[in-house]
Amino acid sequence: MFEKDDSVNVNGGPLSPCSLDPLTGFFRDGACNTCAEDSGSHTVCAVMTDEFLAFSKYVGNDLSTPRPEYRFPGLKAGDQWCLCAGRFMQAHEEGCAPNVKLEATHKRALEVVPMNVLEKYAIRALG
Repeated sequence: MFEKDDSVNVNGGPLSPCSLDPLTGFFRDGACNTCAEDSGSHTVCAVMTDEFLAFSKYVGNDLSTPRPEYRFPGLKAGDQWCLCAGRFMQAHEEGCAPNVKLEATHKRALEVVPMNVLEKYAIRALG
């Protein structure tokens, strides 16, 4: 089993869950936890949009088609998912990045995505 990095978000606080339905994360624990073996850095908690899902499929990562053999239900607009930091940055550069939950985005995302870029897409937690 891989050893998780500390569960700390980009704001320096405890990492909040991203999604339990669909179950997300490199560890499929509902959070954007990561480790040295997570080469894709699945660290950005993003809220899917139709535009982003179309972009992701276009660049070779179809997130909308169910893949039961991987227990993957397929994503739709409104679903929250731990995206690869590099893919998020690519979507930002192409003008179709989804919104993000900062409290559920792992601090390791900052190795790829500058904080000011994440803040541009940040949605605030209710309550």
